[in-house]
Amino acid sequence: MFFTYYDKVIRGTEHEDGLVIIQFLKGMVGQTFSFLNYYKEIPVSYDARLISVENEMAEFEIHEYQAKVIALEKKVLIRAHVKSPVPDDLVGEVFYVNTARKKAILTRFHYAKIRSDLRRFVRVCLDDRRADVDIYLDNDIIPASVRDISLGGVALQVSDPAGIEPGKEVNLILKLEAHEDASLREIGAACTITRLLGSAPDYTCILEFHPDRHSQQALAYYINQRQVEIIRELKELAS
Repeated sequence: MFFTYYDKVIRGTEHEDGLVIIQFLKGMVGQTFSFLNYYKEIPVSYDARLISVENEMAEFEIHEYQAKVIALEKKVLIRAHVKSPVPDDLVGEVFYVNTARKKAILTRFHYAKIRSDLRRFVRVCLDDRRADVDIYLDNDIIPASVRDISLGGVALQVSDPAGIEPGKEVNLILKLEAHEDASLREIGAACTITRLLGSAPDYTCILEFHPDRHSQQALAYYINQRQVEIIRELKELAS
């Protein structure tokens, strides 16, 4: 869900903005830019050198891991920061990428506001890992499953949103599959429901954690292990 990482910004028209950005990039050949993608919610950010700009397309020399994720995402974010040559966040669509040659050609640029930089915690996707949840809501126990998780909170997939309202305080029991032995690790946490997204099953429920020290340590261990797994997967993909 790449679109969740940024807001698109239009200043003139999309075509006009693209021409302005290309004209800017023509004067930046040889400069280094900060690329950003996400692989299973883990940020992948390496420097990329602008090699050439021609026919509204820009060719970059990129890191091999970045190349693989760009090939999956079909887009790349270009971050504006203190040492960056770009004054604004940008997004470019992929016209061509070659992982072996570590090259990518981007086109159809537009301005953006990267929202994912505001995250306080790293999220991880669980893929096929078993991750069941019991939501203790009033006098009911509502089953759910984890979409992604961080130390700050969790996104749950629920089939019935009855009684799930933003602002409500609830308790969760997370049943997370441990990688090392496929056993289930149960972690309890107090939470606040912050958002309910969707208009038909399955709904996405976003909750903020208020864990005690023991739960926080257990969550940190699990998330760290999952990060290690995802990074290992990325390295294998890029080999």
